Amino acid sequence: MSAANLKVVACIDGSRAAPAVCDYAAWASRHMNTPLMLLHVLSEDHYPAEPDLAGNIGLGSREQLLDELAELDRKRAKLALEHGHHLLDEAEARVQQAGIAETIKRQRHDKLAEALTALEGDTRLFVMGLHGESSSDRDVHIGSQLETVIRSVHRPVLLVPDDYSEPRSAMVAFDGSATAFKGINMIAASPVLRGMPLHLVMVGEDTAETRQQLESAKDVLAGLGVEITAAIRQGDVEPTLHAYQDEHDIDMLVMGAYGHSRIRQFLVGSTTTTMLKTARKPLVILR
Repeated sequence: MSAANLKVVACIDGSRAAPAVCDYAAWASRHMNTPLMLLHVLSEDHYPAEPDLAGNIGLGSREQLLDELAELDRKRAKLALEHGHHLLDEAEARVQQAGIAETIKRQRHDKLAEALTALEGDTRLFVMGLHGESSSDRDVHIGSQLETVIRSVHRPVLLVPDDYSEPRSAMVAFDGSATAFKGINMIAASPVLRGMPLHLVMVGEDTAETRQQLESAKDVLAGLGVEITAAIRQGDVEPTLHAYQDEHDIDMLVMGAYGHSRIRQFLVGSTTTTMLKTARKPLVILR
């Protein structure tokens, strides 16, 4: 599919992040001049299309009870589908208020990661909330399927907090590896950060080699025609990146899955949950 036909796909659910997902997706659609799809995925695990109670042994002659249980599951799935349609209608009204005249609405009965993988060929950017439907004001849960999605899809994913603020600047976490340069080339070729001042930040030793890597990355990004600030900071990856972002009041953090580097460990290793819980601003994962 040509780049002109690629879409921003907003993943809509019943979480408190859903309004912000709509707002950030509408921003991304306008910013990149890209069509917007609103997607609701009904979990196949929680709402199977056809109940399977074959494993319920020991009911003996109580077949009526088995039939009633199956019928309850069918009704739950039907109600969940109707609820999903209402969520999509509300999301459509919200993005229309944000200036998006036309949207595409889709509902799929699938696992989230599999549904998004099936849409990859038509997608420029996925937009998801950081917090899942089970979150509350007192107990914030990171979306349970988030890491599975990040590992599965091969398109950029914009993860957003519960409150919307229009992004005006971005920071790119960079480690100098070959896959990091692949991410830099992706940024240079994409409109996702168009017009935004960029901070290119490495966490590690300040050496002639790392400075050269930064300069090479800056050269690739020069075609964006924006102000680029390069910096090297020493320390642990997670707090160092967040501290730099706070220090310079940067709206969006951009990262990639960078091989086996410290950035890679930060992204999908043991500190992932901590990083996602502490994120208060949009996070773009390059894939």
